[in-house]
Amino acid sequence: MKVLLTRPEGRNQAMVQQLKSKGVDCIVTPLLAVAPTHFPIDAHQLSTSDCIIFISTNAVHFAALSLNNRFPECRYYAVGQATADALRQFNIHAEVAPQDSQDSEGLLSLNSLAEIRNQQIVIIRGVGGRETIAEQLTLRQAKVNYWEVYQRVMPKLDPQSVCSQWQTAKIDTIVVTSGEVLVNLINLVPKELFAWLQSCHIIVPSHRVEQRAKTAGFCHVTNANGANTEAVLQALSL
Repeated sequence: MKVLLTRPEGRNQAMVQQLKSKGVDCIVTPLLAVAPTHFPIDAHQLSTSDCIIFISTNAVHFAALSLNNRFPECRYYAVGQATADALRQFNIHAEVAPQDSQDSEGLLSLNSLAEIRNQQIVIIRGVGGRETIAEQLTLRQAKVNYWEVYQRVMPKLDPQSVCSQWQTAKIDTIVVTSGEVLVNLINLVPKELFAWLQSCHIIVPSHRVEQRAKTAGFCHVTNANGANTEAVLQALSL
């Protein structure tokens, strides 16, 4: 097994260490970069929230920068375990989506989000994220607002050079931790190399991304049901 890791710069170290400890070769090519938006948040709106939902570890990171690490007192939720772990660094305990469904649908299944009529909820995310959580919470008659603290961009890469490096390294397994990474991967690889790409084992974080990968023609797709290191290692049978 030769594994390609594609998380943004600085987010692959834990997985690299785990793979090396298990004798698995890997290389890192970030296929997503994130940058702050500097969009302001209404301080009163945040401080009077009944609960705050974090969509990703990046949401935690960039919100912490904007808030100078001072988070308001309220209930917290995290879509995935990695996001909950990021919040724990600020002594915040967040309720997490179930282990077998760490996505929007999993979060919405939590009992504590079933009866939320008239509650003030802030969803902290990147620009252009999914609308499912806000739509469903609004149907439950909560009052939902967004704070978009970061944006996703594609790193500048030379397709031929990068793909040549992957093939030379005999990459046969690719860890894709979001739908955006999957799209960037597909857009990056030249069409003449699609047969090779589609033969690779693709590890994805959710049912939604799994379906997108299969629609794109990937034959060997494994849903890790999460983007954290432990979930990915389990999907790799390590």
